[in-house]
Amino acid sequence: MAIPAFTSTFVTRRTRTPLAQRAHVSKRRPLTTMVATAPKPLVKPASPCFSSGPCKKRPGYTLAEALGDAPLGRSHRSKLGKAKLAEAIRRTKEILQIPADYRVAIVPASDTGAVEMCMWSMLGERPVDIVHWESFGKGWYTDAKTHLQLEDLREITVDEYGLLPALETVNSSHDVVFTWNGTTSGVRVPDGADWIKDDREGLTICDATSGVFAMRIPWPKIDVLTYSWQKVLGGEGGHGMLVLSPRAVARLESYTAPRPLPKVFRMTKKGKIDEALFEGNVINTVSMMCVEDYLDALKWCEAVGGLDALVKRSQDNLAAMEEFVARNDWVSFLAKEKRYRSSTSVCLTLDLPKESVKALQGMLEGEGVAFDIGSYRDAPPGLRIWCGATVEKEDITALCKWIEWGYEQVKE
Repeated sequence: MAIPAFTSTFVTRRTRTPLAQRAHVSKRRPLTTMVATAPKPLVKPASPCFSSGPCKKRPGYTLAEALGDAPLGRSHRSKLGKAKLAEAIRRTKEILQIPADYRVAIVPASDTGAVEMCMWSMLGERPVDIVHWESFGKGWYTDAKTHLQLEDLREITVDEYGLLPALETVNSSHDVVFTWNGTTSGVRVPDGADWIKDDREGLTICDATSGVFAMRIPWPKIDVLTYSWQKVLGGEGGHGMLVLSPRAVARLESYTAPRPLPKVFRMTKKGKIDEALFEGNVINTVSMMCVEDYLDALKWCEAVGGLDALVKRSQDNLAAMEEFVARNDWVSFLAKEKRYRSSTSVCLTLDLPKESVKALQGMLEGEGVAFDIGSYRDAPPGLRIWCGATVEKEDITALCKWIEWGYEQVKE
């Protein structure tokens, strides 16, 4: 039968195919391939490294430049080795603007080791509040309850990723353990930490590993702070940093924990703080290659303008992400409120099923655009994009365009 002159059409999202051609086309390939998609972006990020740990190295990083002065094959207890470790501590205090009477040490086992050595050494004298809103903070509560078996322990939490607990309910007469920035939820403590009282009786123990060097720490509010090199500075793993206030030192010297302490957890000798530990005389052997890498990162921090510049770089990256979210109604921040939105571990949710989100991640990795940006396994399906100080804003902007392109591909 002849086709009428008013030839009908088969409509797709972006093209119109004459009905006379429809049967021929459909025999050759699925109809979904007929959808015209936006062209690939022309510009890729200069670095596809957006992992939330280990994180991207500083801009312009090369092994030859960064590690050329590393004292490899030398003892960490040699004069040169001790000088390098002492330099790392000194530069840390200067860049982070740590008070002069606070002590800084390099300790084993990354941020996890630093947190654990403080919990095992200090907790138990008074009741403990543990505040958590994502997986790593929850881990500190589990350890306190199951392994330390603290009797007077209170959990302050929320049932949903993206929310912040009622911080104002923390009892100032209790010790409190909390994360400054929830790496797996994209939720951070608001600036100022006003919920921590100046006249508190208990200690504040803060895991700040994905916040320090990108967010300002109100040091008078903090008694213990821990972090690791592989986060905001893009350093190497395996080593932790420990910052103690005079109040924390007083606790160590006045309280003996009712539990055996492994050697790597011991910070006192004969009832007094081991001052050598805070001068670079580490508990166990460190990697001098990693120390040199950390020193390289600290020197870069100084070169770009110190803490003010580092905070601005991360905030600028967050602003680029906020522009991206504002122009697309299919993507949202996991953090429910802007005031506690992380500027480092930016967590996003998409209006796609889990399988499509994974397909998008795989597509971006295959294009060499972004590596390791899937949400944490315990978090809702989505993307987690590192926006710390070592990441360039131009790379964030380019990545966002690629995410927009990838979304159009996988949603079909």
